[in-house]
Amino acid sequence: MNSPLENVLQKNQPHFCNVVNFNPARDKLIALDFTVANKELSEDLIADTQKFTQYIDNKLAAAGATYGIGGYGEDRVLYQRSNHFTTGSVEIATRSIHLGIDIWGPAGTKVFVPVGGTVHSFAYNDNFGDYGATIILQHQLETLVFHTLYGHLSLADLSNMQEGKYISRGELLAHFGGPSENGEWPPHLHFQIIHDMRVSKGDYPGVCTIAEKEKYLHNCPDADLILNMMRYV
Repeated sequence: MNSPLENVLQKNQPHFCNVVNFNPARDKLIALDFTVANKELSEDLIADTQKFTQYIDNKLAAAGATYGIGGYGEDRVLYQRSNHFTTGSVEIATRSIHLGIDIWGPAGTKVFVPVGGTVHSFAYNDNFGDYGATIILQHQLETLVFHTLYGHLSLADLSNMQEGKYISRGELLAHFGGPSENGEWPPHLHFQIIHDMRVSKGDYPGVCTIAEKEKYLHNCPDADLILNMMRYV
């Protein structure tokens, strides 16, 4: 059964602005798989940012696609590249369940606000494999408060941010960052819906352990409820 937030997002879906400039009549979209089922993902490829970026670029070019997309609830092998995703020892718990949707495309790609809201918080999470430049917005629809997180942005986009600042629907928020400012990832946007931020500011887990999957996915519903892009892959 859907949560109250999921119901409200579904109801308002026709009114959300595109988060990236995507026109299904013009632009091709492909799904990218980062589970163990993708045998192309060697340890060497995942560990090397330049090789991994070239892999993404080649996938998009071969398909004639503008963007790659996917990953909600996906059990990924990608996070073996960084100890940022290990809780305790590897034997105890490694975070691998992805809680948002990634949109892969060129650095500098514009990111827009899907629904008006205020800046909840922002930060430069500068660890290898982390979000890099991050912005979190707070929204309210039909009395329900929720948040959207935008990770792997350009560091310059944080320069004019201010907590409490209102940003209108469709307004330019940020841009895809390059590896040196986005946590050393191929350029992409991590977009995530978060119901309850609790005490977090400027950061919120985008990946959880298998044991915590149910709890985190309940608090972070499918980001495609806002993106409305997965039906085009």
